[in-house]
Amino acid sequence: MLTSTQLNTMLTLQDNMNKKVNPQWLNAGYGYLRAAMIEAVEGIEHHGWKWWKAQTKDLPQLQMELVDIWHFAMSAIIIDFEGDIKNSAETLSNELSNTNTVVSFDKTDYDFSKMPILDNLELMTGLCAAKRFSVPLFIKIVEQAEMSTDELYRQYVGKNVLNFFRQDNGYKEGTYQKLWQGREDNEHLVEVLNSLDLNTPNYSDLVYQGLANRYPN
Repeated sequence: MLTSTQLNTMLTLQDNMNKKVNPQWLNAGYGYLRAAMIEAVEGIEHHGWKWWKAQTKDLPQLQMELVDIWHFAMSAIIIDFEGDIKNSAETLSNELSNTNTVVSFDKTDYDFSKMPILDNLELMTGLCAAKRFSVPLFIKIVEQAEMSTDELYRQYVGKNVLNFFRQDNGYKEGTYQKLWQGREDNEHLVEVLNSLDLNTPNYSDLVYQGLANRYPN
């Protein structure tokens, strides 16, 4: 389970990232749950679902989509609490401790503890489209994607650093290069994260430097 320290750290990082993009992000009206919906669909694609062709599940990229969803979900929660990180963290902590595994959607009850990951991803997509988000459902999907909450934290910090890196290298202006040596930056991030110790004091700085060493000048 994510600790209160981890929750506060992630929410603070998210708030800082959003402020970097737009200092007035809380009142900008951005569709964070719409973004989460799109990421959930991309997660379905990375898992593979087409019965008419051979597909291979890309687990690292599926996990990265879940990390992206967590970014957007936390942003929506911070907005709900008008920028109050403490109350946002307390609410997330309470939802994480919720043992109810049933989600009601479109007049139907779904017990996500008994559903396969593709069905749960589809359920989360529908909820996000309806401007709703279930933290317990999300954590169940994380578990089904073979991630621990510590791994979610590790990858979240990594992706947050990537977002800062993107902004520092022209993402908003449209000059950022997402493909390096024929691979997306997400793929490079996975390799950088796997090469570092989570417990290193300057972990986030090392992730940033690892990306900088790979980025084309």
